[in-house]
Amino acid sequence: MNLSASDKRRLSTPISRRRLLQAGGIGALSLGLPGMVAAGVDGDRRLGGGAAEKSCIFILLCGGPSHLDTWDLKPAAPAEIRGPYRPIATTVPGMQLSELHPRLATMTGHFSLIRSMTHVGNISNHFDAMHHCLSGQADAPLDSPYIGCILAKVRPTQRTVAPYVWLIKCVGDPVFCAPNIGTGGHLGMTHSPLFVGSATNHPAMPGFKAPDELLPAVAPDRMHERSRLLEGLNPAESASVGNRPMKEWQDLHGRAFELASGSGGRQAFELEREPVNVRDRYGMHPLGQNLLLARRLVEAGVGFVTVNGWTGPAPGAVGGGPPSSSWDMHGGEMGMGSAFGAGSYGMGWCLPCLDEALTALLVDLEDRGLLESTLVVVAGEFGRTPNINAPGSNPGRQHWPSCYSAIIAGGGTRGGMVYGESDKIGAYVKDKPVRPQDLGATIYHALDVPLDLRLGKDGFTRPISSGQPILELFG
Repeated sequence: MNLSASDKRRLSTPISRRRLLQAGGIGALSLGLPGMVAAGVDGDRRLGGGAAEKSCIFILLCGGPSHLDTWDLKPAAPAEIRGPYRPIATTVPGMQLSELHPRLATMTGHFSLIRSMTHVGNISNHFDAMHHCLSGQADAPLDSPYIGCILAKVRPTQRTVAPYVWLIKCVGDPVFCAPNIGTGGHLGMTHSPLFVGSATNHPAMPGFKAPDELLPAVAPDRMHERSRLLEGLNPAESASVGNRPMKEWQDLHGRAFELASGSGGRQAFELEREPVNVRDRYGMHPLGQNLLLARRLVEAGVGFVTVNGWTGPAPGAVGGGPPSSSWDMHGGEMGMGSAFGAGSYGMGWCLPCLDEALTALLVDLEDRGLLESTLVVVAGEFGRTPNINAPGSNPGRQHWPSCYSAIIAGGGTRGGMVYGESDKIGAYVKDKPVRPQDLGATIYHALDVPLDLRLGKDGFTRPISSGQPILELFG
């Protein structure tokens, strides 16, 4: 396409982000969040054909699950501490889980338990605890990027596949949402995730829709014509779009064009392609279907997927809270009903959902040859108090940052191991403390990211981690 002299002059001057998007025919795309997906697959190819060399699925149990009722039970403690659930034996001698984890009990050879997670200092509010957890840092500055953002920066995809996707952004009360979930921190929006799903549009619902970023805004022939127009811009002459270099916007447009003009990205989100028995095995609730979607995204080449551990409303329950609070089980003190009941904020509902979905994910990854290359991390931002509040009515537990648990599987870890130990009532770490920065360092180590790497802006760089990886988990 030949441009007139006036067109060239007009296009060589700084233009707004809106005008650039309109010129490219992709005004509906969220180019400010270039964690966009265009899976390198076609209709006849298995999604695994584009899988990244190493990936991570981080299952964030927003709100803080009770370690004392899940993975670190204390059956010898007094009733007001041990809670109602009995420990059950597993396939690993000496490793016990809650009776509400019967499926996971058969899979303990595939994952390891960390029973000595701890925050340094009394970080007992969701906002700060999640900020430290997601950034993998101690005393994390407010502009710290999160682990997924850093991996998107240092492990960029070469197959037009988003390096970082977040399945259901935490919403509602802002105390749950760490400050840089959608900003990329000091790395900028370029490395922030693509958010997928909501309380009213998630993959367990009929008619679930892929993000708008995957839908063409205009006819393909017009997309090609407008793409050629933008390719004609001279980066040297057109210095910037808003505050961004023109070259950066052109690169983002190119990725968006490939995404919107192809079908591969949409296919990764089409869960109806999965056999019914596979979907049922994960569970037809938000957590189950999001873990299935996470598996498909990993197969499509996404390097880091954060899955919000929201289980959705319990059957027959009214409400259930926004996608952020399933595991914030305070009980009747906050009008949530019993933390040990079967309501939306009860372990009688949430733990079986997690048991079902996580077991299905681990089996599925192993069956498809992806477990060795896919690190699976399951954790909340903190744990729960040893003492149960309101034991006579609707009991629950409060926030507790001093000791909590996490699960790690795949990604080169060996499984079947309990790392660290808490004291006799699960209040404090007794042996081998693991701080958020150590968990972050373990993730980087599993994904072959050098821990001495430094990133920053304006000439000031910071190490990506101050922690130590848990090398005993690997072997």
